[in-house]
Formats: sequence, C-alpha cells, structure tokens
Amino acid sequence: MATQALAGAPPAEFELSISRVIDAPRSRVFRAWTEPALLQKWWGPHGMTTPECEMNLWVGGLFRTLMRAPDGAEYPTQGVFLEIVAPRRLVFTDAYSPGWIPSSKPFMTAEITFEEIDGKTLYTARAMHWSAEDKQAHEAMGFHDGWGQSLDRLVMLVTEGMHD
Repeated sequence: MATQALAGAPPAEFELSISRVIDAPRSRVFRAWTEPALLQKWWGPHGMTTPECEMNLWVGGLFRTLMRAPDGAEYPTQGVFLEIVAPRRLVFTDAYSPGWIPSSKPFMTAEITFEEIDGKTLYTARAMHWSAEDKQAHEAMGFHDGWGQSLDRLVMLVTEGMHD
C-alpha cells in the first residue's frame, strides 16, 4: 500500500536533507543560488554541467535547470518558487509550472535555508517528497552523493571563486 504524505505524518518518512557550515557570508551563498550564471557553475554532481538555467525570483516564478552528464544524458528540472526570503530561505517545487499549472507527476518540494553564524553560513537543503516511495526512489537515485557533490561545488565557488 502506498504511503501518503499527510499532515501530521512523520517528516522522516518523506524528507531527505543535507547541511553544512560554509565559510562564506550568507549573502554570497544566497547569490550563488539565485543568479543563474553562478548556479550553472556548481549545480549538479561532479562531472555534470548545467548548460541551461532560468529563474524568475518571485512567488510563482520559474525555476528551471538542465544538467548534462559526461555521456550526454540530460536531466531537466522545472518548477516554481513558493517562497523567497532573501537572503534566508528559498522554497521551490516541481508540483507546478509557471501560471500555477499542476505538473503531471510532482516529485518533491525543496527548502533551502541560509543561517548566518559568525560570518559563516549554516546551509541546509531539504527535499520533501509526496510519498515515502518517492523519498526512497530519490535516495536510491543517489540523493546524498549527488546533493553532497553539488554542495562541495557550491562551497568551492563561494569560498574560492567569487567575491562580494
């Protein structure tokens, strides 16, 4: 029987997350997330490129990326922003397309938080899924390795490759 993500359900059944303290100011880490040219430099696991990125930073605005693997396989992502609280929090989902058009098969909602701690940033990315099965599928696809490698690339960019 499929497990449904309902109000009051234990978050662990539906959520995957990754956190790290980054030795860079919150504003810089937030910029790396919200400027398409910067996001393209770090988005995706090692070996992947992100030749396309488009975002409209308003509630209901488009969030779209295209990752390309070394073998040429492409992995598109599209959704909309649900919340933008600069420079503290971003929430986006693939449950809708721009214009609030429901997607055919929503997979997750992502919440990215940026907490300032003594000039550094506590970065947390949460992937909240519609069902326990979706969470398990995302985990089996390599969530921790993939998002961890993306985070490694983000850290390198904000600590070595960009300035305020």
